[in-house]
Amino acid sequence: MLRLEYGRMLQDGLDGEHGLSRTQLAELVRRFSGVQAEVRARRAGGEYGFYDLAEQGSAIRSITQFASGVGQAFDHVLVLGIGGSALGARALLTALRAPAWNELDDEGRDFYPRLTILDNVDPASVHAALGRIDPRRVLVNVVSKSGSTAETMAQYLVVRAWLEEALGPAATRHLVFTTDPERGILREIARGEGIATVDVPPPVGGRFSVLSPVGLLPAALVGIDIAALLSGAERALRDAESPDLLANRPALHAALHWAADTWLGARIDVLMPYSDRLRDVAEWYRQLWAESLGKRHDRRGAEVFAGPTPVGAVGATDQHSQVQLFMEGPFDKVLTLVSVDDHGVDVVIPGRSELPADLSYLPGRSLNELLAAECQATSGALASAGRMHMLLRLPEVTEDTVGELLMFYQIATGFAGAWYGVNPFDQPGVELGKQLTFAAMGRSGSGSVPTPPADPGDFA
Repeated sequence: MLRLEYGRMLQDGLDGEHGLSRTQLAELVRRFSGVQAEVRARRAGGEYGFYDLAEQGSAIRSITQFASGVGQAFDHVLVLGIGGSALGARALLTALRAPAWNELDDEGRDFYPRLTILDNVDPASVHAALGRIDPRRVLVNVVSKSGSTAETMAQYLVVRAWLEEALGPAATRHLVFTTDPERGILREIARGEGIATVDVPPPVGGRFSVLSPVGLLPAALVGIDIAALLSGAERALRDAESPDLLANRPALHAALHWAADTWLGARIDVLMPYSDRLRDVAEWYRQLWAESLGKRHDRRGAEVFAGPTPVGAVGATDQHSQVQLFMEGPFDKVLTLVSVDDHGVDVVIPGRSELPADLSYLPGRSLNELLAAECQATSGALASAGRMHMLLRLPEVTEDTVGELLMFYQIATGFAGAWYGVNPFDQPGVELGKQLTFAAMGRSGSGSVPTPPADPGDFA
């Protein structure tokens, strides 16, 4: 079970000057009933579809059957997607499979396939991936709910031609589409050519889809226990039902971040896991928090330009880069340090006779101990400098705890949308960029696409 320690968000847990007051915390507690009522009402109205992802019995069975059957006929899985169609799968791979997974031999991977995720249309990356993957041994998972995502469909067209050049008509047996159950071009292609599909639940948006088949299929193909992921997610959902804000950890996380932003001007949110395995969870969080909360208009249509800026960091690595800014820069940040009690393995630090006296504390201790001490020391230093932060503690990094962590952040994002008064499930700023891309590629159609500003022509 995750543990959230929030005392160092408060003045009396910091330097007595900075941070939220106990009176402000009491005000958040008082307001919470209205926020929770709004979330429940909007969920009943069809929003917050990700809440239902813990109940996916039939999807789990079909994905598991596919992964253990057809899926194991391949030694490489290539995922084509962008944003929420890729970041979640990468976070699961990094967290729950051995480090450097694709560099391990078959035995080191327990004979599960390698996994490559193409989340951009950079030609150098695409060319390199297709150059190192054997098309005869690859399963290509194309992930697009709408089937109209330009980047993903461009990837698909390139990879489809690459497969057909090597395999001819058999190329379709190397494809599986993750898409809308009824609509979209991928669904039409699948119906016409008999290509395998898995369904994205219609109420679930891309950045909230990691615990849907979008993330579960790639995870299952590399041997991750997807049922355990959802078991952990269910625990986070139960936690979110508490009417007591101080006992409702995802809601409390959202409330404290909102208060720090709107009342104290701390508009930058840093997620800093003390675990390399959770590095890509921080990358996933950046999209979730930014795309959900960064909005020009609130739900009433008023112009608000709301939204905190999410930043990813990694402990202890960023103690030697970003922490200098966090400690002595502007008081415009809230940090969440994520610690892991048990990393699953440990390494003892050996001694050497030539070590100077000021390093004598290292020999005989372990890297687990050192990393834990680094996290505790960073927290203490931040507190003494009056820097607001909280600690999120995981007992270990397993399917169960990672499922809980991912759902925790999705729920927190949903509550934050209510605190900010914005719709956390749309992305109008992203849509405009898509339209302008469409126009720039020479297919602007009716002319309804906005004209971008002229290039100022400045260059160096």
